[in-house]
Amino acid sequence: MKDHQLSDEEAAYLLENAASGVLATLDADGSPYCVPVHFVYVSRKIYIHGLTAGEKMENICRDPRVSFTVYRMGELLYRADTKSPCSVNTTYQSVVVKGSAALVKDMQMKREILDAIVKKYTPELACLSMPENAVMQTSMIEITPVICTGKYYP
Repeated sequence: MKDHQLSDEEAAYLLENAASGVLATLDADGSPYCVPVHFVYVSRKIYIHGLTAGEKMENICRDPRVSFTVYRMGELLYRADTKSPCSVNTTYQSVVVKGSAALVKDMQMKREILDAIVKKYTPELACLSMPENAVMQTSMIEITPVICTGKYYP
């Protein structure tokens, strides 16, 4: 077992509360393509909204394998005898998810996830209804985790 692993509950907490994450997809030649995204973590799945076209969507349609990372950086830790930049560490928590992505087609599900995104990022607007054309014109990615690991220090 690796040192400094987050429990499943701690990893879920970070996924529920992180402000942003990084989505990695594979492009046509197999190279990684990483992009920062807003997201929500609902019922043990990650949901990301975005435009209907673009490299991220093309990559997912071609190859559903993805990785998703969130992290929270804390403070710098200086040892008492710090005489080198190599003597400094950082407190952090991170979660890395490997899984499969699919596009959500169900309009009711898209609406529910968009409502969750609004509640997370702009709760003061959560009382407003989502325009139907906005729901229709938004793509929704659902990531089903296969592997989920979390680490922290210290």
